[in-house]
Amino acid sequence: MPLMRRLLLTLIGLLLAGSIGWSGLQRPEEISILMPAPFADATVDQVKQFNADHSGRIVLNVIRGPRDTESISDLAISSLLLGTPPFDALLVDVTWLPKYVAADWLQPLDPWFDDADVDALVAGARLGNSVNGDLYRWPFGADVGLLYWRKDLMPEPPRTASDLIQIASRLRADGKVKEGFVWQGRQYEGLSCNFVEFLSAFGGTWLDPVTGQPELDSKAARATVHWMQQLIREGTSPLAVSNYAEPETLQAFKAGDAALMRNWPYAWAELQSDSSAVKGRVGVTTMVAEPGASPAATLGSWGFSLLRGSQHQQATAEAIRALTSSQAQRDRFLQQGYTPTEASLFEDPELLEASPVLTQLKEALAIAVPRPITPLYAQMSDLLQRQLSGVLTEKRDPDQAMEQLQGATITLLRSAGGES
Repeated sequence: MPLMRRLLLTLIGLLLAGSIGWSGLQRPEEISILMPAPFADATVDQVKQFNADHSGRIVLNVIRGPRDTESISDLAISSLLLGTPPFDALLVDVTWLPKYVAADWLQPLDPWFDDADVDALVAGARLGNSVNGDLYRWPFGADVGLLYWRKDLMPEPPRTASDLIQIASRLRADGKVKEGFVWQGRQYEGLSCNFVEFLSAFGGTWLDPVTGQPELDSKAARATVHWMQQLIREGTSPLAVSNYAEPETLQAFKAGDAALMRNWPYAWAELQSDSSAVKGRVGVTTMVAEPGASPAATLGSWGFSLLRGSQHQQATAEAIRALTSSQAQRDRFLQQGYTPTEASLFEDPELLEASPVLTQLKEALAIAVPRPITPLYAQMSDLLQRQLSGVLTEKRDPDQAMEQLQGATITLLRSAGGES
């Protein structure tokens, strides 16, 4: 063999060997997403599938955080304040977004999600994802407050706040149920969510949508808090609701002890289980509203946000798309009851057969309203919860409580330069 040919073959062999050796040294990108425990558990199979589909290129790890909202928020903020969080993205509650954006912790998702993606979302799922026109969050699931009612005890649900008390009182007086209406009255974020819906029932709003001025001492706000106190004072709701969160509320309704319940969509699957005393006897609608007012469903929901400091933004965006794909949403709805975000899935025959309540969920999402969109929301909510808790345990006069709350909220906004 001529010398030049042997040298050429030798060189080609060395190049091929080097290429093979280099590819063997390449490691896949490792990315991490922090999620509250229930969502981490709900995505186990989808994470496995993503890693199988991206074998050798991307490895997705889910950091399983605490279960409750306050604890996971504390963990996320503590990590972010340190400057080098051990994750590339996190699942954020809808109320966190303005604060996280103001702190410059998040990277806009616009390069990976376009207008067509947004247009494919169901109405309520389009809310709470953007700040100042930039997309910072992609919804994991749609979530709104709902009114559950016993179809075996009433031909139709109550339509007004007055009707609710009247119907519940009659059922209690007739011995049909122990409790009339159960809801979340504990001093925590769930109480603020209930307040948003109750306030809308009386035609009020937490902040004026135009001026941003608090309206917590308005006629509507005062009427709302008097009604909340009346529910307990007159026995429509048990005193225990002042310490109820979602699990306690669901337990009472699931056991057949109550005629009406305010809760989130996840409760539906529990109420249809074999352990439910009301299986097949539950209807779903939106919260009542007095004449002239519009019913509202508090926007809940969690969504994925990409951290600005992530070194793996493209890979992380791919993971977010996979975990929120149409198929992923279908699987989570059928297996765990998480409400989808894609509008077309609300018309899916298989999903409708599994849960006819999808129709009511879509109607509720059409009237979903967010809590105040401000970086100061956590502080505002804490002020509200403290005053409402005092009212519900009858330690505070409703009018005095709302007057003090109005002043405290204005002071808070002024201290941050948001209100003059």
